[in-house]
Amino acid sequence: MPWAPDDHSLSMLVRRLESITHLSDEERQAILSLPVKARVLKANQDIVRDGDKPSQCCLILDGWACRYKLIGEGKRQILSIHIAGDIPDLQSLHIHTMDHSLATLTEATLAFIPHESLHELVLRFPGIAAAFWRDTLVDAAVFREWMVGMGRRSAYERIAHLFCELYLRLEAVGLAGEHRCPLPITQVDLADALGLTNVHVNRVLKEMRGQGLVTLRSNTLVIEKWDGLIQASEFDPTYLHLTKRAA
Repeated sequence: MPWAPDDHSLSMLVRRLESITHLSDEERQAILSLPVKARVLKANQDIVRDGDKPSQCCLILDGWACRYKLIGEGKRQILSIHIAGDIPDLQSLHIHTMDHSLATLTEATLAFIPHESLHELVLRFPGIAAAFWRDTLVDAAVFREWMVGMGRRSAYERIAHLFCELYLRLEAVGLAGEHRCPLPITQVDLADALGLTNVHVNRVLKEMRGQGLVTLRSNTLVIEKWDGLIQASEFDPTYLHLTKRAA
C-alpha cells in the first residue's frame, strides 16, 4: 500500500547524507518528497536476495539490517551492518542483478523507493547525485577497513574496532550519545560479521567487561573507556568521512 512520507520518515535519509556532505534546502525538500512504500519486517527476514533484479531501493527507517553471502553448508558471512538512514542496496540503481542478499537483523521499518523516482531525483538535482556517490564511496571505505580487520586484527581488536565504528555511525544520525548506543544484534551476528566463532566472541566480550572497557545490557552498549577502546583497536575514524555529528 502506498504510504505518504512525513518529516520523521525520509528525514533519516537526510540525516545520513548531511553527516557526510551538505544539502541545500531545496535538495532536502526534494528528498523528503520522494514517494515511498513502507513495510515492517521481522528479524532475520530477507529484504532482497542474491540474484534478484529489484526495481526499488530500501531505506532503513528503524531497526538494523545487513548485507550477507551464504557459502557451503549454509555458513553466513555478514558483509556490512546497516542502521536507520542507510540505503544498503543503492547500487541496484546501476547494478541490476544482486550479487549478495540483504536481510533484517532486528525487526525493522523500511521505506521502498522506486528506482524510477531516484533516477528522476538525481537528474533534477546533481548535488543529490553527488551525495549518493559520496555515500557509496564511504561505503567502500568501510569495506576496506573491514577487510583490514578480517586479515590483520585480532579478535579483540576486531570487536573493539566495530564497537567504535557503530557508535560513531549511530551518533552521526542522532541515535547515540554520551558513549552509549543501541546494540540489538546477537553474538552470532557479531561472529558472522567478524569471521569468528560465537564462543570466541563471548570470550572477548567477557574480557572487555572484565577490563571495564564496555558494559552490555538490555541491547545497549555503554563504552566506559572510549580512549581505551580506541587504543585497543587502533581506531581512526577518518574512513567514515563524517563531516558533522547530529545534534
